Amino acid sequence: MPHLEPHRAATASSAAVSPSYDAVKHSAGVIVLDSRAVVRVIGDDRVSFFHGMCTADVKAARPGAVLPALFLTEHAHVIAEAFIWVTPDALLLDIDAEAWTRTRAHLEKLLVADDVEFEDAGLAVIDLEGPTALDVAGATPLEPWMFIENDGISVGRLPRFGGPAVSILVPRNIIESTVKAIFAKNPDARSVDASVLDTIRVEHGIARVGVDTSDKTIALEARLNHAISFSKGCYLGQETIERATARGGLKKRMFGLKFNTADVPTPGAIVTLDGKEVGRVSSAVRSPGLGAIGLAILHHSAWTPGVELRVGEEGGGAAIVADLPFAGN
Repeated sequence: MPHLEPHRAATASSAAVSPSYDAVKHSAGVIVLDSRAVVRVIGDDRVSFFHGMCTADVKAARPGAVLPALFLTEHAHVIAEAFIWVTPDALLLDIDAEAWTRTRAHLEKLLVADDVEFEDAGLAVIDLEGPTALDVAGATPLEPWMFIENDGISVGRLPRFGGPAVSILVPRNIIESTVKAIFAKNPDARSVDASVLDTIRVEHGIARVGVDTSDKTIALEARLNHAISFSKGCYLGQETIERATARGGLKKRMFGLKFNTADVPTPGAIVTLDGKEVGRVSSAVRSPGLGAIGLAILHHSAWTPGVELRVGEEGGGAAIVADLPFAGN
């Protein structure tokens, strides 16, 4: 997928990152999400099959809806997250390209006589983040989690990183011209890179599957509730989700950490309370507004906001437990 050199933001210095962050906070930041794949799911059984394979209520969705969804094992361990764009004749699966490899293998094991086929949709994802994103994309009338399609381009109101945002699905051969048109319409918009989006994501307390989760993480432990329908019928992993919800049986859950160290801790750093390990740092960023912050799935003994934890080996820094999202604290 081509990169858009004229609009790329630098990543190394805070001077380069700050204007990009400001754009996301006060106007609009634009990025082509090269890591995303868009898969067209067709076949007469696509709706019933995906309804049973993911956490979204696919059967109740109407064309024009975007569904946040999770693919789980039978024990509700997270395999992948995705967004399902519902069209009259297909489901468009917006998913991390690497995650699609394992998700497809998982789904194909469960395909028996179902009329379901997967094909490359030939589309790329352009993400617009910030309070003016709706205006820039001409999507102001849209309700959250809805999209409109015109001439092969779909525009959806999709807060994938937690803040106000719009996602645009475009044919790959018009990525560059589409981005140029966005900048022409809004000179205040600025190209941003993945590090800025990661900062926004952590501020909003949104787990990234594969970064803040492992293959043994239960969806509820990572606070991925927004992608789970608690009213739909049977789906793979539902029994564990229902049991944990009804009985309050979770022993681990993701919380925020506010670090007091000069440097942002390395992901994987051990977090302890009274000398006992209660979790590990999974994401860590330096937020221009909040300072050094991160995410960690913590043992229930460390769930109280305001509690001080130790980070890293002896002599390391400290962190204060914070509820999520940081942006609301």
